[in-house]
Amino acid sequence: MSVSSDSANAAPSNATHKAATAMANEYADNSTVPNRLPYLSNFAAEVANSWLLPDGVVDVLFDDAQKQEVLRHRLTQQLITYGYQLVCPPMIEFTESLLSNASEDLKRQTFKIIDQLSGRLMGVRADITPQILRIDSHHGGTGIARYCYAGDVIHTLPSGLFGSRTPLQLGAEIFGCASLSADIELIDVLFAMIDSLNMSAALHVDLGHVAIFKRLAVLAQLSDDDTKQLMHLYANKNLPELKSVCQALPMGNDFYVLARFGHDMAQLLTKLSDTAQQDLLIAEAIDELQRLTIHLQDQWQCQVSIDVTELSGYHYHTGIVFNGYINSETQPLVRGGRFDGLQSYSKQPRAATGFSMDVSRLLAHVHLDQPTVVVVDYEAINSADNAQTQALQQQVASLRQQGYQVTMPLDVHDCPVDLTHRLSLIDQQWQLKAV
Repeated sequence: MSVSSDSANAAPSNATHKAATAMANEYADNSTVPNRLPYLSNFAAEVANSWLLPDGVVDVLFDDAQKQEVLRHRLTQQLITYGYQLVCPPMIEFTESLLSNASEDLKRQTFKIIDQLSGRLMGVRADITPQILRIDSHHGGTGIARYCYAGDVIHTLPSGLFGSRTPLQLGAEIFGCASLSADIELIDVLFAMIDSLNMSAALHVDLGHVAIFKRLAVLAQLSDDDTKQLMHLYANKNLPELKSVCQALPMGNDFYVLARFGHDMAQLLTKLSDTAQQDLLIAEAIDELQRLTIHLQDQWQCQVSIDVTELSGYHYHTGIVFNGYINSETQPLVRGGRFDGLQSYSKQPRAATGFSMDVSRLLAHVHLDQPTVVVVDYEAINSADNAQTQALQQQVASLRQQGYQVTMPLDVHDCPVDLTHRLSLIDQQWQLKAV
């Protein structure tokens, strides 16, 4: 699917291009004329280069495009073998359904358009998970349901400094299971997928659990303003200011302890107040983090870090959260976690957990097998008789079925740049020879 509106526009005419270039040259670097409105040079340059794509939008070409399609197919097929049902929601929906449970961040990331048929507001999806909520409410029943998906999403803003605004999102969700076993299954499926790619890079997992902070906020009866301030300080890792702020809060030392010792569950539990230690929900959350950490280390020999002040999905997630990083990259490859209680389409909220990743982030870490690229000798095609032409068609079909890339040239100069073999007519037989 094309995600750039610019690609649908015709390239500027030569006259327009020359005029814009002349304008740019006139205003650019003109030190002899003061106050020349320098922004005009940028405008002219943009007009002259109107075929360029917006920031955060790129073409995926040639080998990378093939890698992306191979990855999409291979990973979704692997998810299907684990019992996940493949779904393909539409790119656009009415905002009432698409954004009914959305966080403010997701609402900001969603392009809105007007439906010309009904006049109602629609959104271009920035995340597929809300669509899975809708699908599960109609087709999931009351038992456990598993879904997988792969599709383009579009963001109003890039994620990170060089993030994409048009990621290919692939993910999996489990509905109807509230136990940690569902989160463990998803983690296992994720690592099995990564292992199947034979990447040289390693996956590091950062775990969190938003229920700990949420429960402390309830016990301390924090106001919304205090909650937002603490989340801001946690995000900035500002311990000195956090310590000062916590001194004025009920159970303030517990909120400081989350940041100070939130990477070590055994130590955290001993540092919390008696009220927090005796709370069943907090104890259960800490136990889940410990069990999941042990599972990752024992089953997948994975590097694991824990940060219970990772609250970026606070208004969305309800329990275990995790981010997966490749090597030392600053942006996570995969995000996941539990989002119970968000199902507004049915009478009873459904327990749910899932993960999603940007497939295009894998392109730099995987390699396809070197293809066999064949061209048929152009002169042999033109000199072949009917029987030889028929034999050629049969052999070309057979090679293509074996995965060879075979080009039937349209003229003598029509030849792939990465040619490896030539199919020629030798001794009245079509023979494949390396070049």
